[in-house]
Amino acid sequence: MSDVNQTPKVDKAQYALAAVLGVVGVYTLIDARGLNVGFGDPVGPRIFPYIVGSGMVVLAVLLALATARGDVGEGEEGEDIDLTSPPDWLTVAKLLGVLVLNLLFVNIIGWAITGALLFAGCAWALGSKTLLRDLVVGAVMSVGSWYFFYVGLDVPLSPGILDGIL
Repeated sequence: MSDVNQTPKVDKAQYALAAVLGVVGVYTLIDARGLNVGFGDPVGPRIFPYIVGSGMVVLAVLLALATARGDVGEGEEGEDIDLTSPPDWLTVAKLLGVLVLNLLFVNIIGWAITGALLFAGCAWALGSKTLLRDLVVGAVMSVGSWYFFYVGLDVPLSPGILDGIL
């Protein structure tokens, strides 16, 4: 017997994804109309949400059409990951703890210090054994990002206890 008479398998979850993608795209297009545009700026800030929203709507339609044709995504093969091994919840808990501590102390201690601790803590949770190097790299990145936001983008991040030093 041949499989010619079988109907194509339709993944209905892909229709739900297409619907959500379309709704978010339409919402983005509608919400972009409320942006305040300065006088004399032909492009303005509206163009980017219009491009993103339109792209989302087009992709939603293409996904719905592909799903109707019977296209389904391929299953993950794992490449270099053993898909049969259980998740490492201890590492997830460590990362969550580091992130929560950062959220709790960023306004008190400041971004430059908590950013360095965030980097070193995440590196430790993921298995790094070089704490001093991680702290130095984290400090360079957090101070650099603090100055990038504060000076380059004019977005003030909390200096915390380093107020007046940075």
